[in-house]
Amino acid sequence: MKKCILFVAALAVLGCADSDKPTLKQVYQDYFKIGAAVNYSVASGKDPDAHLIAIREMNSITPENCMKWEHVQPNPGEFTFERADRFVKFGEEHNMFIVGHTLIWHSQTPEWVFQDDNEGAATRDLLLKRMQEHINAVTGRYAERIQAWDVLNEAIEEDGSLRQTPWLRIIGEDYIQKAFEFAKQAAPYAELYYNDYNLWKPEKRRGAIREIKKLMDAGVRIDAVGLQGHWRLGDPTLEQIQAMIEDFAKLDLKVMITELDISVLPNVWAMSADVRNSIEKRDDLNPFPGGIPDSVQTQLTERYQALFRLFLDHHQSIDRVTFWGIYDGTSWLNHYPVRGRTDYPLLFNRELQKKPAYDAVIQVAQQH
Repeated sequence: MKKCILFVAALAVLGCADSDKPTLKQVYQDYFKIGAAVNYSVASGKDPDAHLIAIREMNSITPENCMKWEHVQPNPGEFTFERADRFVKFGEEHNMFIVGHTLIWHSQTPEWVFQDDNEGAATRDLLLKRMQEHINAVTGRYAERIQAWDVLNEAIEEDGSLRQTPWLRIIGEDYIQKAFEFAKQAAPYAELYYNDYNLWKPEKRRGAIREIKKLMDAGVRIDAVGLQGHWRLGDPTLEQIQAMIEDFAKLDLKVMITELDISVLPNVWAMSADVRNSIEKRDDLNPFPGGIPDSVQTQLTERYQALFRLFLDHHQSIDRVTFWGIYDGTSWLNHYPVRGRTDYPLLFNRELQKKPAYDAVIQVAQQH
């Protein structure tokens, strides 16, 4: 009963107060879908304010973690779909375009996947069998309920070479083709995507285009590429982002801007090739623990405004723009790559209020 009262109160505050104002999905409905990554708390309503924001503002959702291998099949043959089921139900209840994320990735995949029964390295045949069985099980559960799948995530290194993952080492270069072939067989109803970050870098982009062309030349279906937007206030430049969008559009594929967030904090990625455990939180890396200064808020607003102007200029190529999260308080950037920082990357603040950047993004569409 208490949860119901809180939910109704949140609905009154968020829903009625903004019922007469245009939303993100409304002002961009003629251009591209507006999506967000949602966690279990959002999908289940345990985070009621964020739940309502997602309903009001978004017409597409992507699961933040609940469909990654370590969550849906932590042990051989042991599937745990409870959270993924709730995510899909949430999208269905509100007529959203649902993206499954992600079938094959080198990260958040249990070690057993790449091992034989004696904890030695799996053989090529064993790993291909596990790949196919996993894809069949996950996509089969949501047949015709999920409209698109991120089949493969982050398979390219910064220099454009294939990332040295267990998938590559054990199966070989054709693991990419196999993943898409298995996905097409198991989910013929769904769109199939490749998703990666830093594709604004020419070397990495050339590597991704090379692998996509291999699929296309082999007659393997790929429908779109997801261009992750984990960007910053000053980089990449608009020119670099534009070149990225245009190069992938030339392949006659749909283009999506995925995982969009704009960090306002110092860039630690330049300090180390592997920052996962090497950078501890320091005051100089966490300059705004008490709130974002007005000057930085203005920069964030201008950055989002410029990005969405660019997206609208290329809306015929862009099918979807998805934010990586609903509001600042639950952004992954507060914990990675430096745990315990306070970042401000999204359109809603920690109190789940609209930031000036939200209004700017709305105005860009209204003025287009």
